[in-house]
Amino acid sequence: MPWLRQLPRWAWFGTGVLAFIAGLVNAVGYLGFRHESISNMTGNTSLLGIALGSADGGEILHWALAIAAFVLGTMLSGMIVQQSTLKLGRRYGIALVLESLLLFSAVPFLDASDSLGLYLASAAMGLQNGMVSAYSGALIRTTHVTGIFTDLGIYLGHLLRGLPVDMLRLRVCIVVATTFMLGSAFGALLFGRMQEHAILIPAALTGVCGLVYGAYRQYSLALTD
Repeated sequence: MPWLRQLPRWAWFGTGVLAFIAGLVNAVGYLGFRHESISNMTGNTSLLGIALGSADGGEILHWALAIAAFVLGTMLSGMIVQQSTLKLGRRYGIALVLESLLLFSAVPFLDASDSLGLYLASAAMGLQNGMVSAYSGALIRTTHVTGIFTDLGIYLGHLLRGLPVDMLRLRVCIVVATTFMLGSAFGALLFGRMQEHAILIPAALTGVCGLVYGAYRQYSLALTD
């Protein structure tokens, strides 16, 4: 996978930070008033199916809106980032700032136990996942780790058989899985102190990341002029 070897250091760091943020947001979702995943649509799709099977109109609407919000976020990412190759000139900073605004907007609704907060947070996670997928060719996900653990198991199986393994790809799996788990642990700690206001932390982090990226982009482009 030659694209992995072309990733600049800031992209590696950003991937870990975004996985940490997604783990934190997801932990708050599980610990919050509806106890649901915000960043992982697999379980939510199953719950939509269960609601359909049970003919529960309210739950059908809720899970459909949760999934639609995530998809809307990925659509926004496609509109903002557009290209599928990682390049410093891309508008990742705008996407990160928009993710930050969505998370900030979710907080008052989450605090009021209003599901609109969950939809806003899901849109933010969809935006993040779409952005990372765009520059990784859909091989890196930061908002869920099912594929990451699948790849990890395959690579470890290859190692046990003595087959060649791309160690850089194995490293990606370990980085994303570890930072997502650490983010979830930190989210649990924050929720115990701040309840739904814990979302303010990832909201601030994504905003700072977006502003720092924008400043770094301008500085680097100025050097090339």
